[in-house]
Amino acid sequence: MRAASGLAGTSLGAGLLTPYVPAILLVSPWAIALAVLYFVVIFVGNGIPVVLAYQMPELTVGEVGDPRRPHRLSVIVPARNEERDLARCLDDLRTQDYAARGGSVEVIVVDGGSTDRTWSVATEHPLRPVTIHEPPLPAGWVGKSWACHIGQQHATGDLLLFLDADTRLAPPTLRAAAWEQERRGVEMVTFASRVVMESFWERVVLPLYVQLVLLYFVTPHVNRRTSKRAMANGQFLLMTREGYDRCGGHERIRGDVLEDVRLAQEVKRTGGAIWVCWAPDLLTTRMYEGPREMYEGLSKNLHGTHFSAVRQVGFLVAVFGLFWSPFLVIAVALLAGGALPWLTVGLSLVGLTVAKQVGYQHALRAPLRYGLLYPLACLFYFAMLLRNLRHGLSGGMMPWKGRSYSMNGSPPGQAPRP
Repeated sequence: MRAASGLAGTSLGAGLLTPYVPAILLVSPWAIALAVLYFVVIFVGNGIPVVLAYQMPELTVGEVGDPRRPHRLSVIVPARNEERDLARCLDDLRTQDYAARGGSVEVIVVDGGSTDRTWSVATEHPLRPVTIHEPPLPAGWVGKSWACHIGQQHATGDLLLFLDADTRLAPPTLRAAAWEQERRGVEMVTFASRVVMESFWERVVLPLYVQLVLLYFVTPHVNRRTSKRAMANGQFLLMTREGYDRCGGHERIRGDVLEDVRLAQEVKRTGGAIWVCWAPDLLTTRMYEGPREMYEGLSKNLHGTHFSAVRQVGFLVAVFGLFWSPFLVIAVALLAGGALPWLTVGLSLVGLTVAKQVGYQHALRAPLRYGLLYPLACLFYFAMLLRNLRHGLSGGMMPWKGRSYSMNGSPPGQAPRP
């Protein structure tokens, strides 16, 4: 009796939405056609990041050669409250083998008004870098671009490397960058680092961010000289002095929060070439420590300096369509009853997405089980994008590294536009 009652309840629940779902979506040949079309769209959308990941060139330690004509290389480290990471960064720079292979290296640390021991860490380190107090931030400048600009003014090298203090370098890394620049004949070389993920939220959220970056910039196409696509990783960005001066350097893009991407765009605009490659054994970084820092950092990256409601809504639609919509399809199909094509498609897409997410976890050397939690990562991005949209429309400010920047395109240091 209880079994019969339960079966009746299930049948009633399964048909709950049937009167509200057009028959064309349930039983007609059009249902199959629409379900197949939906499957193809979502499958392709999820598949593109996989294809792009396979297309990304990878540089390993064993592949690194010696530049035929080693240059003087100036390493510029913008450092604002970096006492936690700066010493390890300087330790890594001290172990580089570039000078032993005929090149020469100078290291410049630009202290951007730090309130911790950053200055002491730099001046007391055995490497003895050139250490500069950053002048007060002028109106219209973003902090990191200002520090890089000041650093390059003191640099004497033919090659300029802009390096974040939280990066870890294997001994051949500087040599690898100079070698890649020489053999590719480009004005900019940028390495994508292996992202170190230690906390729960890092392991859940950051693999999806890597996919969004690949998808948004179509990153491997940046290396094509005929392509206008441009991007760079500001953690490790090497430029020739000639190319830097020709594109206008950081002064040209002084008001842009995404200074690395904008600098790459200026390189392409002035006829230069870029080489981007993944170098997980040469370069590692822990991008963020803690959910709050990650929330602010990713908000900055997905927002940029110039607010675009269309871009934020586009991100929202992409996250929902690619990752959440299959669950909605499954739920509606179960409640409506009889929508077998849609149920099949929804379940297939969820299975494929799980496989893709686990694959990305493996490629990024993160625990595989966190790939199962991608719907939770989508919640994180939804909250962040909705906040960006709300703040951008209301002219709010974006906090980063102890400074605040307008979210509606006003230059830093100036009042927001009405």
